Parts: sequence; structure tokens; C-alpha cells
Amino acid sequence: MKPIFKRIVIASDHAGYLLKENLKEYAAERGVHLQDLGTHSQASVDYPDFAALVCQEISEGRADSGVLLCGTGIGISIAANRFPGIRAAVCNDGVTSASLSRRHNNANVLCLGERLVGSEVARDCFHTFMMTSFEQEERHLRRLEKFR
Repeated sequence: MKPIFKRIVIASDHAGYLLKENLKEYAAERGVHLQDLGTHSQASVDYPDFAALVCQEISEGRADSGVLLCGTGIGISIAANRFPGIRAAVCNDGVTSASLSRRHNNANVLCLGERLVGSEVARDCFHTFMMTSFEQEERHLRRLEKFR
């Protein structure tokens, strides 16, 4: 697997911890390094803190993409989308949303919910997200420009 992103960071809160560990294993088996920014256990933590760590790495140019996990993917995506230049997409329904979020929205952060997706769906979403390029069509570029 050779993802389109070179530097990928990953983080979760306690409710996404096990799925984060699963995705790290999946990525490592395919030769993809994910920089783990935490959390490092299932002890209760606040998801906005971990969204901030990932988004700062991307915003400051130290990472190209990120993966964020919590119980549903929703809370952590809301926290992530507060940062300039971040386009975080919840893709709990499978590869279609992962593909479209990349192709049409140039999403740079994949958000998943451990309580809603199993490891196979999460792995499929991760693979699709990391391998799908943005379609630089005029209509997509025009719409993204409105976020600035």
C-alpha cells in the first residue's frame, strides 16, 4: 500500500482507542507508518484535545493527513473542523463516503466511530481514504474555495 499522503498522524479518545490500535496494526502490516498522538489507554480523556493535536500537526505542515477516532466519529470531527485548513469527514458507512470525501471534498482527516464500525469496515475506509485522490474539477475547486 502506497498512500497518497506521506506523513499521517492518528489519535483517538478512550472510546476510539481499540480501533486506533487496530488501524495502526493494519497500516504497519502494509508498510505505512502512522504517528500516534494518543491517547494510549482506555482511561477517560476529552476528544477535543486529541483532535487539536492532529489538526495542529496538519495545519503547521508536519503532517499531510490524519485519522481521528472516538465513539461515533461525530464529536471528534466537529472539534477537528474548527481548525483552518482541516476538512474532517466522518466515514462510518463504508468506502463510498471515504472515497467521495477525498474525491469531491479533498478531506484531509478521516473520522471513524468505534461504537459504530467494526475493524473490517474501518480498515476498508482507511485504505480507500488514503489511496483516493482529489478530483480537481472546477466545480469541486470552486466549492472548496468558499471555505477560505
